[in-house]
Amino acid sequence: MGLPSISAYALPDARNLPAARVPWRASRDRAALLIHDMQNYFLAPFPADALPIRQVIANIDRLRRHAHLLGIPIFYTAQEGDQDPRDRGLQRDFWGPGMSTRPEHQDIHAVLAPFDGDFVLHKWRYSAFQRSNLEHLMRVRNRDQLIVTGIYAHIGCLMTTAEAFQRDIEPFFVADAVADFSREKHDLAVNYAAERCAVATLTNHLLESL
Repeated sequence: MGLPSISAYALPDARNLPAARVPWRASRDRAALLIHDMQNYFLAPFPADALPIRQVIANIDRLRRHAHLLGIPIFYTAQEGDQDPRDRGLQRDFWGPGMSTRPEHQDIHAVLAPFDGDFVLHKWRYSAFQRSNLEHLMRVRNRDQLIVTGIYAHIGCLMTTAEAFQRDIEPFFVADAVADFSREKHDLAVNYAAERCAVATLTNHLLESL
C-alpha cells in the first residue's frame, strides 16, 4: 500500500515513439493543457534532480509557458489532503489514506505554480473528468483537444486520456512530459494511448504544432 520508490530512467524519444493511428494535429484554437497531479506528495518518490522527473518538469514548464502566451487554457488537477474516507472511496484500499494538507504534500511543485487565470480542479479519482467540471470548462471555451502531461502516466494520465477519447475530445499524450513508476510502466501507458485513444507525441513536436 502507498507509493513505491522510483528509480531513475530515461524518457522516450523520437526513436521509440509509437506511430500515430489518427491524423489529429494539435491546434492553438482547439487545445487545452492538462497538468495532472504535479504535487509534492506524488513527486517525492522520484530521485530529486534526476531523470525522468527533472526533464518532465522542464518540459511541462515549456508547454505551459507557451500555452499561456497563445491563450490556451491551462488546467491543473490536485488532490486534497486529509481526505474524508467517504471521498477517498476505494482508492484507500489500494493506496492508503493519501496525502496530508501539509505544503510538502499538497502543494503543486514550485516551478509549475499556476499562473493567474489557470484552473485548479480538485481531484477525487484516477480520471480528471470524474467528479469535476473539466469537460464543461473546456466546452464553453470551444476546446475539444486535451494535451495530457503530469504523473503518473499509467494511472491518472492514461485514465484521463481514455475518458477524453470517450467524450469525443482528442487527446495528445506527451511522452516526455509524463512520468511513472518505471520505464516499463511509462512505455505501457504511451503505447496503450497511441494504440487505442490518443496521439502520442513529444514536447518539441507539440510546440511546433501549436
